[in-house]
Amino acid sequence: MSDLDEVLKNPPPMRRRRHKIHQAHASKVVRNATINSNINVTPLVDVVLVLLIIFMVVTPLITRGMPVEQPMTRYHDKKNDSGEQIVVSVTCEGGKMGAVHWECGQTRTFVGAELANDDTLGDMVQKEMRLGTGNREVHVKADRKAPYGAVRHAMELINRSGVSTVALGSEEIMEN
Repeated sequence: MSDLDEVLKNPPPMRRRRHKIHQAHASKVVRNATINSNINVTPLVDVVLVLLIIFMVVTPLITRGMPVEQPMTRYHDKKNDSGEQIVVSVTCEGGKMGAVHWECGQTRTFVGAELANDDTLGDMVQKEMRLGTGNREVHVKADRKAPYGAVRHAMELINRSGVSTVALGSEEIMEN
């Protein structure tokens, strides 16, 4: 007989190690577990603070009215946008480079984000004036490529609707 046959006929005694492992796990079972119904608020607060920071950063970047490339000025009065101003935008669309400067193809006028024409501009401004509280200011922001005649015409229509003061928008030249 070989050693292998002898080991198979008379196996060595089983070790107690396996039994000890199972016995250790059995003693760790919690018999009377209670349900924890408390909400962990820390992740919620983290998410809310991140959203608050995002809104604080993005809010000043939101522009009202239509996006236009305003004329650049060196010195002008700075007024904070309170959201009460009525924004009238004069945009330049199309066009080509002329002999001396850019020639605008056509201009369009918007009150807020709504397209206006000569007949509706005054009515739209009056409607916006009635919606607000108190004396609202009209802010005209015009594309710097738009001809001055179109901007002046829009200001005349606003004046005919009963608005006495109109502010013109510009971008400040940042000096290094």
